[in-house]
Amino acid sequence: MMIAVVAVQGAVREHQNLLSRLGIESFPLEDQEGLKRPFDGLILPGGDSSLQSRRMCQRGLMEPVRALIHEGMPVLGTCSGMILMARQLENADVPYYLGTMPITVRRRQLPSFQTNGAFAALRSIPMRFVNAPIITDMDPEVEILSLTRGEVTAARCRNQLVTSFHPELTTDTSVHHYFKIMVDGWRRRSES
Repeated sequence: MMIAVVAVQGAVREHQNLLSRLGIESFPLEDQEGLKRPFDGLILPGGDSSLQSRRMCQRGLMEPVRALIHEGMPVLGTCSGMILMARQLENADVPYYLGTMPITVRRRQLPSFQTNGAFAALRSIPMRFVNAPIITDMDPEVEILSLTRGEVTAARCRNQLVTSFHPELTTDTSVHHYFKIMVDGWRRRSES
């Protein structure tokens, strides 16, 4: 299994470290040249969504990444990655975004803090929020995976997984393990 971590800005190395702990190979996807490498899943890390958006456009990554997501490639977007993936943005000044996930996101809604909370079937994992966005609306097919302070902070829709929090800024691999299971399923379907 090989995961590409979009490396235009943000917590790239932190995601790679957690993937490595799970025995998963990864590489930083910096430009169109990186798209020529074979990979099975994609991570959009936390960082500055406006800066990431501009750099993805400048490096010719926005349209190819959007196409990969539409084709079914599993993708994990954390914090600003979630903002880039949202179909609608309430209060965001992001010039270009992917718009692939059927959710509406509001930026900088939760202050910076760390807590433990439920994620998917897990009762408690560490969650680190940094001026985090929240999901304010979603299509019926979106599955809520986490609520924090009454707000939706993690969700999944088919091949897309998003979190408001930064799992890569903790030592816990639960979110990345969940993503690994998504990628394994996609690989099995692709091979048959």
